[in-house]
Amino acid sequence: MLAGQLALIAASFFSGAAVYINVAEQPARLAMDDCAMLEHWKLAYKRGFAMQASLALIGFLFGLIAAYALTDWRWLIGAFLLLCNWPFTLLAIMPTNHLLGARSALGVAATFAFLWASLR
Repeated sequence: MLAGQLALIAASFFSGAAVYINVAEQPARLAMDDCAMLEHWKLAYKRGFAMQASLALIGFLFGLIAAYALTDWRWLIGAFLLLCNWPFTLLAIMPTNHLLGARSALGVAATFAFLWASLR
């Protein structure tokens, strides 16, 4: 069934991207200085979040369709496992991301404060 194959493809792309980030991208990013690492991470995170959220939703929907059409509960397991990435990201990872964003905002605010003070 086509829906099942599309669910498999979406899950494979999702997994491949996640493994690439953990095995190649993040270790390479750790070799950078802190400022460069943070800037690179912010850009990569926005792109990665959009891509992986889309793949998780697409894989979930096609998994549901395949489960219904084939009356096979195993497609539901895959669909919900893929969708579980959303609450995990929102509850476990997002607070850290907000802290990193706040660190950037504080650094920018400090820069402007120093610029303002230097104009005196």
